[in-house]
Amino acid sequence: MQQLPQDFVAYTSKIMGEDLWARYLSSFDDTVPTSIRLNPFKQMGGEDILSTFATEATPVPWCTDAYWLAERPSFTEDPLFHAGLYYVQEAGSMFLSTVMRQYIDRPVLMLDLCAAPGGKSTLARAALPEGSLLFANEPDRHRANILTENIQKQGHLDVVVTSDYPQNYAKQSIDFDVVLADVPCSGEGLFRRDNSAIGEWSIANVRRCAELQRSIVSEIWKRLKSGGLFIYSTCTFNLHEDEENVKFICETLGADILPVEVLPEWNITGSLMPGFDYPVYRFIPGKSTSEGLFMCVMRKHGSYDTADGYRPAPEKGKILKKIRLNVMYDGDPKDTVKGKSVIPSHCEALSIKRDMQKYPTVELTKDEALRYLKREAIPLPDGTPRGYVIVTYRNHPLGFMKNIGNRANNLYPKEWAVRKI
Repeated sequence: MQQLPQDFVAYTSKIMGEDLWARYLSSFDDTVPTSIRLNPFKQMGGEDILSTFATEATPVPWCTDAYWLAERPSFTEDPLFHAGLYYVQEAGSMFLSTVMRQYIDRPVLMLDLCAAPGGKSTLARAALPEGSLLFANEPDRHRANILTENIQKQGHLDVVVTSDYPQNYAKQSIDFDVVLADVPCSGEGLFRRDNSAIGEWSIANVRRCAELQRSIVSEIWKRLKSGGLFIYSTCTFNLHEDEENVKFICETLGADILPVEVLPEWNITGSLMPGFDYPVYRFIPGKSTSEGLFMCVMRKHGSYDTADGYRPAPEKGKILKKIRLNVMYDGDPKDTVKGKSVIPSHCEALSIKRDMQKYPTVELTKDEALRYLKREAIPLPDGTPRGYVIVTYRNHPLGFMKNIGNRANNLYPKEWAVRKI
């Protein structure tokens, strides 16, 4: 491990206190835990997906369908991972599941503002009531492409992926019931698994991040409905980016902090700021089985404008017609027309609502599936109908091929291709 910055040690040891700081330091001698979250919309039928891992699985108590694995498998070599049956996600960030299931019990319009690579967005879509619509946004275009890939693999249609800045969202005529702002931060929670995060840390960067976070929240606040739910999170420990920003949001923008029901055995740490006795939730390595998360749930001042305090989420089509955002994916598979050919959208194969009778399917062995994911040529069985075919592994779609008789074209997206196994 790279040596921790002296300024970080001096500051963080002070706010944590002797016992918590000692626990945190001891965590650097431990193996970083591996955790996954199953996709509830894609099941294995009578077979348990956990049985496909040659290691013990332990439930993550604060998230439905989530597990720690005793050993880290090679996920790249598992076609079920590429088929979207599960997502590899840091356990602390899955605390969002507890928050959403406590406070969201009706269909809502939700925005995940800083969504890449997609862990919290895919979790949010799994936790949202049916009839909800999720916007997943990522300003950085490269990261937005990764977000789009992960959203499409999960297969849910009621998700719109955008790549825009908060100030552009602020100009839109669309208001959200729920906003999640997992804001860019100084990344102190990445230190155990990313030495570059240690090298990039500085007090000046912490200050810059805190100012940027306030700017981001202030912009998107305009698009949160009165009485709407605001979920603020970082993967860092310091007070500037955490409690101080929460205090800014409450006092300057207008919000009340909400409690979340937790259990003592989850080993969550509360506020580290003297005099700030409000419910906030920290996952600190060495105390909780996590890499580092801070989360606070707030309610914007005001109330909904209906008698029962609820406005149903607008239809996706109506929203898309009136927004001016860079939409990367609107949740609906669309064919591509090239000359006389109509090429099906890859996400149609992965959709949880695909027409099971529209295309024939061909089951692949694991070796064939991995070759398909690398965009290699693989033969289709004799008797396979000509035209577009969905190839599957353990009956789960991986994507399309086109059988032209003497050979078959591999149509797995080039940008998704597995480069190295």
